[in-house]
Amino acid sequence: MKLRPLVLTSLLTLLGVISRAEPLAVGAAAPAVSALTDEGKTLSLADVYKANNYTLVWFYPKALTGGCTKQGCSLRDAAADLKKHGVAVVGVSADTVELQKKFKETNHFPYSLLADTDKKVMKAFGQAGTGLAAREAYLVDRSGKIVYHDEKQTDKQAEKVLEFLAKKS
Repeated sequence: MKLRPLVLTSLLTLLGVISRAEPLAVGAAAPAVSALTDEGKTLSLADVYKANNYTLVWFYPKALTGGCTKQGCSLRDAAADLKKHGVAVVGVSADTVELQKKFKETNHFPYSLLADTDKKVMKAFGQAGTGLAAREAYLVDRSGKIVYHDEKQTDKQAEKVLEFLAKKS
C-alpha cells in the first residue's frame, strides 16, 4: 500500500519533466511566430524584433492574478526607461483575447499582450505541458537573437532587464 503513493509521485514527476521542454538559450534564434493581440489583431514577433533595438517577450501563467499582475506592472512602471533602450514589450499567456484585453485595460499596460490560446508561441519558446505559460522572459535583439533570459521574476522583472541593459551600454 505504501508503494502506490511513491509510484504515483514518481510518475507525476516524470510527466512534469517530459512536458517541460528546455527553454531557449541565450544566443539562440528567437522564434518568428505570430498570435492574436489583446485587440484581436495578428502580431508577428519577427516584425517586432526588426522594428526595435530589443523586444522583451515575457510569459506569465494567468492574466489578472497576483504574480502576473506584479510582473506586468513592473514592466508598465519602467516603460519610459525601457523605451530609452529601444525595448518593445510583448506579454504572452494562453488566456483569451477578451481576458488579455481586460488585463491590459485594468492595469493600463502600454504594450501588447498575446492570446496564445493554441500555445504556438509558448511551444516555440520551449514551453509545453499544462496549458499555462511558465513565468519567464526573453530579451531579443534586432537581429532576432536571444541576448537575455530569466525565469521566475515577478515585481523585479523590469529591474533585472534594465540591469542587464545597463551592463551592455
